[in-house]
Amino acid sequence: METSVTDSTHRTQLSVLFVCMGNICRSPLAEGILREALVDAGLGAHVSIDSAGTGNWHQGDAPDPRSVETASGHGIDISAQRARQVAPEDFDRFDLIFAMDRSNAATLKARSPSARHGRIFLFLDYTLGKTADVPDPYYGGADGFENVFQLLREGCKALVSRLGSELRQPSG
Repeated sequence: METSVTDSTHRTQLSVLFVCMGNICRSPLAEGILREALVDAGLGAHVSIDSAGTGNWHQGDAPDPRSVETASGHGIDISAQRARQVAPEDFDRFDLIFAMDRSNAATLKARSPSARHGRIFLFLDYTLGKTADVPDPYYGGADGFENVFQLLREGCKALVSRLGSELRQPSG
């Protein structure tokens, strides 16, 4: 399902939420990568970004040290982020909600009001046109985190391009 982040009043601000299971590996990386990419593109002031997990196991925790290390190796600091669980109000607060995998997308749709299902997308499907999951690197080694970082960076690069086009569209 295709959605546009613009409306007849021409959006100058939109909000993005990244969601994985525990909010310590994939979604904090995606949040950090997108934040940096938007700043580099001159769009940082126009997009608010957050991340959350479908589970609450890590609530209040910093990202997994391997995520922090991987991001840091690419000049991105995600160490101040703290895990939180998706809240009911998130379905109204965020324009775009990106699930890192199909399981989390299904959980989000089950928890959201049906009128908000159109805001929930599988990240790689929306950004790269791939109906695929961002793999969970939690039970693997550092190379899994690097692979996830590269996949998220590719998707975020495409997302910045898409959001930039949407934000620059004249009102209609």
